[in-house]
Amino acid sequence: MSGHAVRELPPHLNDLTGEVIGAAIEVRRVLGPGLLESAYEAALCVELELRQVPFVRQPMVALLYKDHPIGTGRMDLLVRGELIVELEAVEALGDVHTAQVLSYRRATGQRLGLLINFNVTVLKDGIRRIILS
Repeated sequence: MSGHAVRELPPHLNDLTGEVIGAAIEVRRVLGPGLLESAYEAALCVELELRQVPFVRQPMVALLYKDHPIGTGRMDLLVRGELIVELEAVEALGDVHTAQVLSYRRATGQRLGLLINFNVTVLKDGIRRIILS
């Protein structure tokens, strides 16, 4: 996992991140690699519901340019109103994936984003925490 030191986050955000990662590990364990992102997203939503972790799926995000609205984007998940979760099922995470999470963080003012790539051998190798410094 990359990003700044986890200790910079308030304890409740570390706990929330742990809950989401635990749910993602369970999804990956059951489904394995090689599916489309949409399948992992649907399964993660089921797993979060089973764990009673509140989230919003595909929330709209207002995009601004110099304080002028220019359109909207959609995050994959917003967990407990404070954790952006973007899911991928790609060969490798690239800078563009991190940039997407950073854009949603700026647009929403949230402090923490979690980027999860399910198409890896070991899920922990496909997880990035993206923290506002």
